[in-house]
Amino acid sequence: MPKHAEFSGVFAAVATPFRADGEVNQQRLRQLVDELVADGVHGLVPVGSTGEFASLTGDERRRILEVVIEQTAGRVPVVAHTGAMTSREAIDLSRHAERAGAAGLLLLPPYKDRLSIEETTVYFRSVADTTPLPVVVYNLPLATGVNLTPEDIAGMAEGSPNIAYVKDTCGDWHQLTRSIHDYGDVYQTLIGWDTMYLGALVEGAAGCILGVTNLTAKPFVSIYDAVRGGDLGAARAEWDRVYPVVRFLLSGGYVGGLKGAMDAFGKSIGDPRSPLAAIDAKRHSEISAILKAFAASAG
Repeated sequence: MPKHAEFSGVFAAVATPFRADGEVNQQRLRQLVDELVADGVHGLVPVGSTGEFASLTGDERRRILEVVIEQTAGRVPVVAHTGAMTSREAIDLSRHAERAGAAGLLLLPPYKDRLSIEETTVYFRSVADTTPLPVVVYNLPLATGVNLTPEDIAGMAEGSPNIAYVKDTCGDWHQLTRSIHDYGDVYQTLIGWDTMYLGALVEGAAGCILGVTNLTAKPFVSIYDAVRGGDLGAARAEWDRVYPVVRFLLSGGYVGGLKGAMDAFGKSIGDPRSPLAAIDAKRHSEISAILKAFAASAG
């Protein structure tokens, strides 16, 4: 078994609320943290892709993390996304996260230059070898241009034991199942591709890191509990109920779709920060109808 096994269940990829002037809305962020914890999530992951880290300054990233950790007050673990364009910046963000009280680190590789596997390995180890915190490798080839295979991640973990998880957002089912079944004794898998959630749990994934949980986390917690309890019928029934919401978010710009859905659901956190765009009136109407049906289906 891997050294670290505490990250399991539903981890929310926390969205970043913005005010109308484009500044971070810290008060709404605190409310969102409380809403997620009340919904039963097992952990929080701020300033990641759903948190629009690429549009945030370094100071904003640090402050958002501090607010989330402070508001969480130890109720669930907080895993900080500290991926950056250089190893030096990633190390600085990771050291700050450790001082702030983060329980772990999520690292996206640099996404401007298409790194080799060797360069990517050096990047991950440069962080993992300078902190005691467990590291979650964020495999998102659509953004980075580099797909990290199970063998690549296992090689990193064998050389740096703090590398203990992968957030699998490659969208490749075969690769996902190989991570779960063939490398579960080296690292644990957290699914990051929303529409694969139920299937990944059934295969044996440790849990998830998903943005859709900002909108409604309870169905995902219920599905996790049902799968772990062996009640696949209940898990499938809940998944069928929430799947149209998940499918909508993957049918267009994810962050804009999520924030539009939250607005339609009475949980507005503002629009994305430019250049990301809010959803248009047609998509807002579409998700409003989907959410109306979802709410009506609640037992």
